[in-house]
Amino acid sequence: MSFQDILFYIFSAILVAAALGVITMRNPVNSALLLVLSFVTCAGLWLLLEAEFLAITLVLVYVGAVMVLFLFVVMMLDINLDRLREGFWKWFPFGAMVALIMVAEMSLVLMGKYFGLEEMPAPMPHDADYSNTRELGRLIYTEYVYAFELAAVLLLVAMVAAIALTLRHREDKRPTDSSKQVKVKKEDRLRIVSISTIKKD
Repeated sequence: MSFQDILFYIFSAILVAAALGVITMRNPVNSALLLVLSFVTCAGLWLLLEAEFLAITLVLVYVGAVMVLFLFVVMMLDINLDRLREGFWKWFPFGAMVALIMVAEMSLVLMGKYFGLEEMPAPMPHDADYSNTRELGRLIYTEYVYAFELAAVLLLVAMVAAIALTLRHREDKRPTDSSKQVKVKKEDRLRIVSISTIKKD
């Protein structure tokens, strides 16, 4: 067993343990911190697969931005934990079934040769000037351009839907009319008053 295989099994064990901790922890802050550990460990696995760009993107975008924002929201909001746990046992059978399917799929991938399946070939070694960022860009904008554009449209629709769902008129707040704010002129809001100065002897 090579050193790369040992690192793979160590990172995989940490990733599985952290992912289980995310869904079993009672405190949402601890769950978020374990999710950060999962992301960092997954980035380590991608580094072993020579996908440096994806690993750096995962750390910068998810760990550096999304999870910090999520932690900020969780710590600032008063979350009712009892209400969050109400539907746990209701959805537990479905979640267990999905988990068993994922374990079966991973078992087939890792132990395929014992089930009579063809073993996956080892990745080809690359040259010193190989750039996975350039290769990823080439694949996205040539072979997978339609899937990339479809994903972009779906994300745009999701963003517009999130804005539409949160844009509600509240009775206890004074509404803001953006069109009226744009039409305001300086003369309507600003009044110049001349004040006579009093000279002291």
